Amino acid sequence: MTDDLPRPGRRAALAAVARSILVSSGLILAYYLLPMDAPLNGGTVTGLVLGLLALTALFVWQVRTIVRSPHPELRAVESLAAALPLFVLLFATSYFLLERATPGSFTEPLTRTDALYFALTVVSTVGFGDITGRTETARVMTMIQIVGGILLVGIAARVVVRAVEAGRHRRDPKDM
Repeated sequence: MTDDLPRPGRRAALAAVARSILVSSGLILAYYLLPMDAPLNGGTVTGLVLGLLALTALFVWQVRTIVRSPHPELRAVESLAAALPLFVLLFATSYFLLERATPGSFTEPLTRTDALYFALTVVSTVGFGDITGRTETARVMTMIQIVGGILLVGIAARVVVRAVEAGRHRRDPKDM
């Protein structure tokens, strides 16, 4: 492994891994530390929609940085390491706030960890069934997350792969 990558490649890979860990850790830390006292109402639903729009804008920006990067593969990993946790945490926050605003929306009361667990089981399509949406609002939010997760995995992964290919071509046109 010592000679698998040239020295600048190893440094870039380590930096990409470090940034990915820092971004993911920062997002999780923010999820647990930010006050979530607001009830789920029009303002918080608007916040979810704005959060999803911000996630989309972030993703578009990240695709552009992948294409321009000297290491498009590493930049793609960093992009996905930011986008996926942000997507899951937006829904975990929404589920947590919904349960606070309308107790009984789920089959059990949700703590922040329970809401994160539920959001992760939905996005991973595992769906253990121990926590499910009881109210129509909870089920609609879950359906939106399912569709968003399919789009994130399917379309976003394809876009990232294409951006990596474009970045490689930009870097070394003769390799394509």
